[in-house]
Amino acid sequence: MLPFSTAFLQKSVVRKSVIAWTLALSVVASPVLYSSTSYAATTVVAEHAVSASEYSQFLQSKFNISVANGISRGQYIQDLATALQLSPEKSDATFTDVPSSHKLYKAATALYENGILSGTTVHPNQKLDARSAVYFAVKAAGLKELAYTYPPAKVKTALAKLNIKPASLSTQTGQELAVAVDSGLLPKSLYSALTASQSNAPSPVFIETLLGQVLQFKGQYKHYLGYTSDDDIYAKLQDAYNTSRLIQAPELQELANKALEENLVTGYNVKDSRYEANFIDSLSLNYGHDDIKHAVQLIGLLRSEGISAKVQFEPKTSAFIYLKEWGEPKSTEDYHVSQIANGNYIANAKEYDLAFEFANTADKNKFQKVILAYAKKDSEDQKGLIYSSWWQPLYYSQTAIKDYDVISNNKITQGNYYVQSFSLKEKSAEVAAGFKALDPSLKVDSYQFWVDVPFFNYLNGDSK
Repeated sequence: MLPFSTAFLQKSVVRKSVIAWTLALSVVASPVLYSSTSYAATTVVAEHAVSASEYSQFLQSKFNISVANGISRGQYIQDLATALQLSPEKSDATFTDVPSSHKLYKAATALYENGILSGTTVHPNQKLDARSAVYFAVKAAGLKELAYTYPPAKVKTALAKLNIKPASLSTQTGQELAVAVDSGLLPKSLYSALTASQSNAPSPVFIETLLGQVLQFKGQYKHYLGYTSDDDIYAKLQDAYNTSRLIQAPELQELANKALEENLVTGYNVKDSRYEANFIDSLSLNYGHDDIKHAVQLIGLLRSEGISAKVQFEPKTSAFIYLKEWGEPKSTEDYHVSQIANGNYIANAKEYDLAFEFANTADKNKFQKVILAYAKKDSEDQKGLIYSSWWQPLYYSQTAIKDYDVISNNKITQGNYYVQSFSLKEKSAEVAAGFKALDPSLKVDSYQFWVDVPFFNYLNGDSK
């Protein structure tokens, strides 16, 4: 997400090249070739089970969902649709008690279309009971077919953990409760709410935890390799880096390369939104680099400073103009060049962003102090820094933070991919106009965010 490749940014300083700041572009494209093994590591590790309070914070931050005591079926249906980001496609469902003019109609229709809500009666004002909440959650989590494979003996074994006798339930509801237990959709902390009568009202903690669990099963909660404090975080980080590849998007890169050739931009980055951490903005930062040894040492540095944070590896590819006077470039698996009309080259280099979500804002604020002390280069051959520290490190926050400067991001989205440009605030309109000149159909979403001062200074023309 730099004006050009972060690797090029740092190497250009070593060459004493004076690179004028200009527009910054990042194009996201086809999926990076990530191994299934490395990406599977993004699930939450057992020793750090998600707490009810963390689910509550996530739901409030992302969707403005706050569960109250005595929740109704209608509100639960609305919360499920909101959290899963479901909208009706046909909007032609018919309910006996929720007409098309009802405020709940769209949510109910979306759940109906996705097999979460069945039948024509919604009972929107009826108080929700704990078991019904689980029945909805099983379908929302995509476990319905698995549930209906359960024979009576298997149901009985699972329900024994809840002190419920299968005879007290229908075959289907027994299977749905059983699969919720066996799959882990229903954490042990919630078992006690189901042992009483079916009319037992669920607490806000019960509902928030269940909603969070559904998001986990759908891959719509946070994505991260683990915590900085995990013993295996270094291996996971290495695996993620080693299995990432240059991201290719011929159509989008053709547009971006044209912008490079016409000097509209000095470079761009390529990312895939499916690797984004989905962290809570107020607690998170993103940090960009190109060397995996630097990432490993950065994790160790944070640990040594007593900072614990979730870590997600977000692969990216950076492109920039490689000048012919620099010598004949060589292509590798992680670095590819193609010559353009004027004899220069467009280079593509493998890089990454590390997304961090800190336990609290105090640790988020402390991050900059650590970077400036141990990962910010201020002179040639400087000692006491971690490996491959840069003159202008890049790290940024989506929310206001003290001692950071504000710049703009100009973002173009296409499905799971997006094009984005970092620029000074006053240059935001120019960035958007430059790309619209190449493709008038582009829609640019511009917004402001907070970046470290060294990178801000770089955008203002400071090479160090």
